[in-house]
Amino acid sequence: MMKRNVLAGVSLTAMLMAGGAYADTVKIANISELSGAGAAAGTVWAHGVDLAVDEINEHGGILGMQVEMREYDSQTDPLQSRALVQKAIDEGAFALLGTVYSSSTVVNMLVAQQNGIPQFTASEAPSITQKGNPYIFRTNWGAQKGMPKIGAYMRDQLGVENVAVAWANTEFGKGGHDSFVEIVEEMGLKVVADVPSEQGQADFSADVLRIKNSGAEAVFIYLTQEEAARFLMEATKQGLEIPKIGDSVLTSEKVIELAGPAANGAKGHAALTIAADEPRVQEFAAKFTDRFGYSPDYNAMKGYIGAYTIKYATEMVGEVDSQKLADTVHGLCLDAEEYPGVLIDMCWDDTGEVSRESYMVEVVNGQEQVSEVLPAN
Repeated sequence: MMKRNVLAGVSLTAMLMAGGAYADTVKIANISELSGAGAAAGTVWAHGVDLAVDEINEHGGILGMQVEMREYDSQTDPLQSRALVQKAIDEGAFALLGTVYSSSTVVNMLVAQQNGIPQFTASEAPSITQKGNPYIFRTNWGAQKGMPKIGAYMRDQLGVENVAVAWANTEFGKGGHDSFVEIVEEMGLKVVADVPSEQGQADFSADVLRIKNSGAEAVFIYLTQEEAARFLMEATKQGLEIPKIGDSVLTSEKVIELAGPAANGAKGHAALTIAADEPRVQEFAAKFTDRFGYSPDYNAMKGYIGAYTIKYATEMVGEVDSQKLADTVHGLCLDAEEYPGVLIDMCWDDTGEVSRESYMVEVVNGQEQVSEVLPAN
């Protein structure tokens, strides 16, 4: 099993001393939210990365070299993440994984860009791939790609005209909120309640009451995992019986775990879900659960896919070269039959945005169930 090194803040002395002890390795760094408000998402992402890297090393590494994966804890602090991205690059990382939270990625990706280091992120804020950064790549698409499908589902399948939006007042939440509102208004739907919340918010009683009194026929919930669970529990407490629609977060394993029965009936549009009827996805979920003792979610899948993408693209290049790796991923499509580590067929465009098929998911008796498979966009 590979050695994991977790670094936070300036506690880097041990790693600096160890830096020269490795030979014939490929250095990759993972900067993620292992503590702080984002730990629920960042830890699962990191476990997905760990699983992939260990598998890669067990099967010969990358170009015959073992992967030396160094792990850094951003503590869910954007400025901390920026400093750690620079530290990882200074210590020789030729490619980066992370961060998960968009508010951190929009800050730290500038450092990777300035150094010409490709970065594979879990973040979904639309702005991340709209800034012209040629070194940023998603492992899941941005929020703006899923919103047309969510809007169409509300209008065509649910037949609603008035909607509410409950969203996180963060970089992640703002991007999803703005994309959703623009799309549904173009579709002729009316946003009758627009309810932002703060990161770490514990009390959603006023938010739910406002939506309940708004006349909304459905609510779009775009919150991080712990906040989404609190919202669902409060909605159940107040008897908010309108459809509750979200993205991958709302129906994720962590939200189901935290919200309990209150998660039942929640529906989401998911680009990645372990409920997918795909043998590779089911095999991944079984391996993950066996190793870590809990069921993975879409963040684990994103981390796993990111590590394998670095492997596959580097081997296409034929050498460990950051610039050539970035150049190769632009416009790259990976068929999961040939490249099983990506789990589901996927492509990247010239901005680093992802395209793959997706799923409508509902929580039924505490489990995600896929109701519909939607084509790639």
